[in-house]
Amino acid sequence: MNEQIPLDYAIKLDMFEGPLDLLLHLIRKNEVDIYNIPIALITQQYLDYLNIIKSLNLDLAGEYLVMASTLIHIKSRLLLPVPDEPSEEEGEEDPRAELVRQLLEYQAFKEAAAELERRPILERDVFKRSAPLQEEVRAPDVIEDELIEVSIFELIDAFHRLVVRIDQKELLEIDLEKMSLTDIINDVMDRLTRERNLTFEELLGERKDRRRVIYVFLALLELVKMKMVKAYQTSAFGVIRIFPAVES
Repeated sequence: MNEQIPLDYAIKLDMFEGPLDLLLHLIRKNEVDIYNIPIALITQQYLDYLNIIKSLNLDLAGEYLVMASTLIHIKSRLLLPVPDEPSEEEGEEDPRAELVRQLLEYQAFKEAAAELERRPILERDVFKRSAPLQEEVRAPDVIEDELIEVSIFELIDAFHRLVVRIDQKELLEIDLEKMSLTDIINDVMDRLTRERNLTFEELLGERKDRRRVIYVFLALLELVKMKMVKAYQTSAFGVIRIFPAVES
């Protein structure tokens, strides 16, 4: 997915998440201790995400690149040989310590914000906050497990896994047919209205050319930004299903 397809549309990624969100996602994904981050692994995966994001023509906020530089700097410091008798000027603090402090502080604020978000506020949303999820967006045939709302980075993961799988089957071809993002958005909403919930792959239908995959993914990002759809999964890194934010 390093080939970039010219699109006349761009979405600012910082409207959804930030670089600390991406780092927390990678820490959860790799199931590593936040106090002992494997910086080489996380740095490489972070850079891989930036490459995927750039290939989608998504507009990267400057702080993503600042964080990339920070990770590379920390990695280089960890690769330096440790002197037998470090001087007092050099200090002994782990180069990752400041990053860990930022992550813990950000995670605490994020959890507090999520807790406030769960509290009912009169008329803050179109749908009733007190109604259970299955009455709002869950179709009868969906497993009655607890659904976890996913972040933008889980959507990128699902998108990338699908593209890699299709590419391996040699079905991913460039389609020069003119596409309109507005038409794709309307099509996605029409199908969700009829079906009530669909996976990303189901939204693609039988067509699996690269341009359509990218346009459907961008349509999902736009709909998430407009709070018209929500994405859930029944387990961490499981299949992601897209639901309309309101039933009608």
